[in-house]
This record gives sequence, structure tokens and C-alpha cells, in this order.
Amino acid sequence: MHSSKKRTLYSPSTTAKIWGIAQRALNKSSPPTLYPEYTKPGSNEYIYRDLEFWTSGFFPGSLYLLLERERKYPLAKESMGLHILQQRFACNWWTTNLHQNARLSGTHDLGFMISPWARKAWELEGDQRAYQTLITAAQTLATRYNATTRCLRSWDTCITKRYEFSDPKLDFLVIIDNMLNLDLLFWAAAELRSPQLRDIATAHAYTTRLHHIRPDSSTVHVVNFDQHTGAVKAKLTNQGYSDASCWSRGQAWAIAGFAQTYLWTRDPIFLTTARNCADYFLAHLPESGIPPWDFTCPRDERTPTDTSAAVIACHGMLLLHEAVTARSEPSIYLDGALHILTAVCEQCLSPKASFHTSQVTIPSAEPGESTEAGELEVNMGDGLETVLAGATINNYEFAPRRWATHGLVYADYYFLLCGNKLLDMGIGGEILGNGKF
Repeated sequence: MHSSKKRTLYSPSTTAKIWGIAQRALNKSSPPTLYPEYTKPGSNEYIYRDLEFWTSGFFPGSLYLLLERERKYPLAKESMGLHILQQRFACNWWTTNLHQNARLSGTHDLGFMISPWARKAWELEGDQRAYQTLITAAQTLATRYNATTRCLRSWDTCITKRYEFSDPKLDFLVIIDNMLNLDLLFWAAAELRSPQLRDIATAHAYTTRLHHIRPDSSTVHVVNFDQHTGAVKAKLTNQGYSDASCWSRGQAWAIAGFAQTYLWTRDPIFLTTARNCADYFLAHLPESGIPPWDFTCPRDERTPTDTSAAVIACHGMLLLHEAVTARSEPSIYLDGALHILTAVCEQCLSPKASFHTSQVTIPSAEPGESTEAGELEVNMGDGLETVLAGATINNYEFAPRRWATHGLVYADYYFLLCGNKLLDMGIGGEILGNGKF
């Protein structure tokens, strides 16, 4: 991976893109209740969602990842004047209204909604409210567990143009994405010394491995269980090409989710599953290094990519690399992750953003007037408001709405997360030419 390309993980443009969105809310009379999710195809601007939508935690999580760089790796964040006090205020301002989500019992996405920002708020700032929010969220999530199916319910309902599940009493839907919410349960189990929370998370992972992972290590998106017997009623897709295809973001969720589960449990069956899913992902990458939205869909030059799948998979592979090398075994996963990140940095960055500030003249007693730095402004560039382009939320033929080829908030979040993970591993410093931090 060329050094100049790798440095874009930590570029001032990346920081400016995030800050350009954040600062729009900072002078308002109350904290945000709407959160950026995606850029509408054909447009550069973010579309926002209500705070109870599952993606609400990713943008504040990105702010906390930048704060983490300032706290732990200051040489990695060329912020061009962005002060740590501004960052801390923005982190708090953007999360003030999100604590209430910890009690939402109608969603399985509490790990996504809470963990990206609250874990960092606790770890970096010692934020006691964030800590309690994490605990509450884990306890709320655990209420979705069914002892018969041995897993957490994902969706209560699901309606497409092809099928409809509208009665939770009849169907028990579980999606591969749910593997990423287990980390919240494992963390809370460790904090509370709760065997119950740990057992729920572990059981869900075993059930997912059994029913969502095919013999060739590709993934099923949705499994519908009979909640009274635990039997599988159907295996479907909601965002991939077909029920039998391999939706690339689902594959990425599996890599990261099973890698996290192994790191919590040390059960080698989860490490093997994560490795097999990663091997499938790498083996099915096109020459470009950017995954298509579905690995087994018909492809031509117009096939949508999914950069969110790319960077989520990279995060999982970095976790895998640490797990495998800790066992004194050879690993291909660092090289695999860097190969994908190279491709993302070369092909999928939106036009650069930049910080600007001017000196202002201030009347003063002596010598009559003085100068100081003026307002910090952001030029978002002539392109998407996101860091990355080329994401695909949902290109399923029968989806109520289809989105492809756009920016996506969680693609940016996982891009930043990969950068921070590389710093934590000592590789980010080498990328920047600073040696290990």
C-alpha cells in the first residue's frame, strides 16, 4: 500500500468532512434529534434520520474516533487548528439526546445505536452517564432473546415487494448483521460479571453459525425461525441479489462479528468461522479490490459497489490478524485488509474538504488593536458530504426502496475505525512515517 494513499486515513480532509457536518448543529438552541445517514443518489448532501433510527450512533461515533486520535495519537490527526475542547463539546452535544435510546426494546440494533459513541465516552472521558447507558442498552437488548430459538430477535416485522412478515407472534426473524450487537452484551457481561448476558451472546453466535453460514462459508442474510420449536422456516435475503446469493455487507458483518465473539470467548470455533468468512470475502474480490454489493450477482461495469462492506470487512480482518498471530499462526488478514483499504483510498474517496480560518482584528487597549484566529470554517469540496463514495444501502430487486452508489455514514465510521485500529496496532504510525506511537 503506497504511503501517500495510506495517509488519507488520517488526512485533514477526512477530519474536515466530519467536522463540516458536526459544526452545523453546534450553534443551534438545542442538541440534534436528526442524524446523518446517507447521501441521496444523484445528490451530494446528507439525508437525515430520526434519533431512534438504527444508524444514529455512527456519526457521533466518528466524532469520538477523532477525539480518540487527539487523546491517544495526536501526531495522526492533522486537524489544522481543530481544538480538543471543540471536539469534546461536539461529542457531548451530538450525543445528549441519544442516551434515551438505551431503553428501546423494539430493536436489536442497540449495539450500533449506543456502542460507537458511548464506549468511547466512557473509555476516553470516564463519562458515567455513558457507562450506565451502555449497561441499560445491554439489558434491554437481552430481552429480545428467545430460549427456544437460542438467539435474539432482529426484526419484529419485515415487508418487501415479494414477502411480508407483519406479525411477530408468527415469525422470528434473525439477520446476520446482529452479530455486531453481541459485542455490547459481552462487554456488559464482563462489567457486571453476568453469566446470563454472556450466555445469551454466546448462544446467539452458535445459532448464527449453524444457520446463517453456508458450507462454502458464504452467508445467509435473514433466517426465519419458528419461535415455538426453534425450527428454521425460511432463509431469505432482504438486501442481497437473491436468497441464495452472498450479500457482501452481510459477509463483512460475519467476519467482524465472529472475530469479536472469538476475542470475548476464545472458542476456536468462532475464530475458524471468522477466518472462513474472510477467506471467502478475499477470494471473491474483483481485481479492483472493491467488493460489489453482492458477490454472486450478475456483474458488469455498472454493478454497484459497497464501500461499507469493504471497510467493515477490513475492521474484521484486523481483529482476525491479531487473534491469529496471538496463536503464533501465520496470518493473511493484515495484508488482505491493507489491500482493500488501498483500493478504497485510491478509488472511493469523495472530493477533498479543507479547513479555513482568517486572522481577525480586535480593538485592544495596547497597542490599539490586536489580531487573533477567526472562525474555523470548512469547505466541503465539490462532491459528497461523506468521506467515502460508492456505498450501497440496498439494491435488492424487491426492496421497497433501492439505494446504490452514494455516501453512507457507517462507511465513514468504519473507515475511521480501521485507521484507529491500525494506530493501536502500531501500523498507523508507520504509515505516517512517525514510527510506532
